[in-house]
Amino acid sequence: WYWSYEFPDHGGFSYDSYMIPDKEIDVSKGQVRLLDVDNTLVIPVDTSVRFIVTAADVIHSFFIPAFGLQKAAIPGRLNETWAKVEREGRYYGQCNKICGNGHAFMPIAVDVVSKEKFAAWIKEKGGTMPAPKPAAALSAPVKTVE
Repeated sequence: WYWSYEFPDHGGFSYDSYMIPDKEIDVSKGQVRLLDVDNTLVIPVDTSVRFIVTAADVIHSFFIPAFGLQKAAIPGRLNETWAKVEREGRYYGQCNKICGNGHAFMPIAVDVVSKEKFAAWIKEKGGTMPAPKPAAALSAPVKTVE
């Protein structure tokens, strides 16, 4: 019972995110029981982020209330949604479908960071930042008939 995250636009690296067990939670570090994970999802602030959601086994729900985001993760299907978060910080969510005996142990922790910190995190993970997109292409002038 965990989430896997992939970054296809950043070199295709991926990792898994598991809930931190009760006996390992350190409240002195601000960790939250049943919500903190070993590997958070990291996204940049003030950026439209597209989430493509699927499942490998049963129907799950990718639910982050602070983002106003909930999308069903269904085996064999790709569902898409997006978010643009305007404040840095840690945000929590979880699977809110009754997907099996591990249902209560699928938290989502998202760290929203500056664009500079995001680029550094991508590099640390062995990924790459995509090249900047060019400005709008210029078109040929329109000819008028006189």
